[in-house]
Amino acid sequence: MKYRTFWTSIIEKGWQKRSIIWLSGVRRVGKTFLCKSLQNIEYFDCELPRVRRVMEDNEEFLKTIRKKTVVFDEIHRLGNPSELLKIAADYYPDTKIIATGSSTLGASSKFRDTLSGRKLDIWLTPMIAEDLDDFGVDNFEKRLLYGGLPPFIMSDTLPEQEFQEWIDSYWAKDVQELFRLERRHSFQRFLELLLAQSGGIFEATRFSTPCEVSRTTISNYLAVLEATFVVHIIRPFSTRKTTEIVSAPKVYGFDTGFVCYFRGWHQLRSDDMGLLWEHFVLNELHGNLQTRDIRYWRDKRGHEVDFILVKRGIPPIAIECKWSASDFSPENMKSFRHKYPGGTFFVVSHNTDRAYIKSYDGIEVNFVSLSGLIKLLKED
Repeated sequence: MKYRTFWTSIIEKGWQKRSIIWLSGVRRVGKTFLCKSLQNIEYFDCELPRVRRVMEDNEEFLKTIRKKTVVFDEIHRLGNPSELLKIAADYYPDTKIIATGSSTLGASSKFRDTLSGRKLDIWLTPMIAEDLDDFGVDNFEKRLLYGGLPPFIMSDTLPEQEFQEWIDSYWAKDVQELFRLERRHSFQRFLELLLAQSGGIFEATRFSTPCEVSRTTISNYLAVLEATFVVHIIRPFSTRKTTEIVSAPKVYGFDTGFVCYFRGWHQLRSDDMGLLWEHFVLNELHGNLQTRDIRYWRDKRGHEVDFILVKRGIPPIAIECKWSASDFSPENMKSFRHKYPGGTFFVVSHNTDRAYIKSYDGIEVNFVSLSGLIKLLKED
């Protein structure tokens, strides 16, 4: 069995803080595989009716637990999942529990208690660089084209049929069960358009006509997609200056494979690599930093910085993503630094093996590899 060492380590550290871990992530991202790879567990698949029946009385069920580590897979299938976890946290604190689901804990009315202070959230993203090492994947372009869901990247051929089957399963098992939406065609059309335009500025009114729903419904659809980790909303960084974009978000699809599929890309050209690299960098930030609080910056003259990290008490950290370091032009950075002096500016590129610094009109820019960037950000 292949082990995902990065994620196993996060789980072990998480149990030192809380007895319950909420492991979330999109369908087929590897939650079940990861849980079953842990040592000495008692595993319950809540999708099975016979398992749900034995859990109807939460207190009596918890008394029957034999092992100190328990997995409740797809726990949202239970009638009142938060009650089970709350009782476990309060009365069985020595039992380590992982509960998995495809959404944030409070996304659905099924979760009547978000268990604040009782659990730790871990977000399992599509495969990060450390996962590629664990699985022996050394073809990085394959990771970009096939995506980061383990069954997809391990396929010998481009899994085109599986992409569409995933969309259908996502609608049936996540969207319908958790949110009870109607108009399947409109929702899936919206998702397809978002993935095809991934990384662009989002305007709800542009989607109303092709999806045949109102602007309000489009906003509701987007909230569902964000709660289930299928899209990431990157909001603008601004201090409300009149020259900056302050409200229009950018929306990124969760996985490069789906972006390629809905753009109709069967093989990658050099012109495609920059966009996909930007998506991969975002995924690496999400997985390693375990945060969705990532911004972008853009002024009304069109100058833009890909990602901004904001930490209280320090100037913003600006990150530009370039497939090749030679593609970097300092104009966007200069405009950003004019408004926000101080802080650190990184250019993260695929072909930078050793970090170095270049100066542009007295402003220092750090050129780093992706692994080097992650290491520096974790040290801060």
